[in-house]
Amino acid sequence: MAQMQTMMQAAQQDRKVHIPNMLTMGRIVLAIVFVILLSSVSAPTMTADATLGERIGQLSSGSTTILIISAAIFIIAALTDALDGHLARKWKAESKFGRIMDPFADKILILGGFVMLSGPNFVSPLISGSSIQLSAVSGWMVVAMIARELLVTSIRGVYEGEGVDFSAGAMGKAKMILQSVTIPVILLLIAFTSPGPESGERTIIVLLVWATVVVTLLSGLPYIGKALQHTIDENARMLEIMRGKKARKPTKSTNVPGAKPRPKSNKGGQSKKRR
Repeated sequence: MAQMQTMMQAAQQDRKVHIPNMLTMGRIVLAIVFVILLSSVSAPTMTADATLGERIGQLSSGSTTILIISAAIFIIAALTDALDGHLARKWKAESKFGRIMDPFADKILILGGFVMLSGPNFVSPLISGSSIQLSAVSGWMVVAMIARELLVTSIRGVYEGEGVDFSAGAMGKAKMILQSVTIPVILLLIAFTSPGPESGERTIIVLLVWATVVVTLLSGLPYIGKALQHTIDENARMLEIMRGKKARKPTKSTNVPGAKPRPKSNKGGQSKKRR
């Protein structure tokens, strides 16, 4: 009976270990579906001074449906991110697989979303002959965010191997929350309002995008600062060690009381006797 109970507890613990990892893998699948859906969106043609009534429903019904489904998939995927982290900490089921794949899934979802939002599928031609990026996401913004992620990932990989704690701080969490809010809000505003130039919806999108970019870049500064401080401390420690070694050089002991003087040896020299 005791053996069976032990086996049941072991099986339950095994399930606890696998559930967060299964949620992570599910988020990767959702992220891939999310990116594929956004690649099939087509932007509408808008007038420069469209009224609210004219802006509503300007997207084709097919694109509107895709945008709504994409926003729903993104929200579900973001919720699984919060859930698997919570369960892993609660059950103490953190694993190397989760430490690798969890941030990987996040990067596909977030960066994949911004890459697609900056693409031609969200460029809308205007009747005046010009065009507008409905998402307000420019290519350089995506490059800056990707550069931040690559730099922080590299710093973590190097310094966490030396035992330095690089867990996400307040700025990192704020960045993740803001990114997770900005993407679905943009998709839903485009789906339901088709934000044109100088519209209120356009202003909301622009403010959200710029806030996300600024917070994303600023959130990388604490990691850089911690890495620099650790490097300075390590260099100072090595310098102290080197100075200590120089100070402990052996010295010759001369004129010791009671010690007999050593006779000089002529070994290897020439005899001074006259022949």
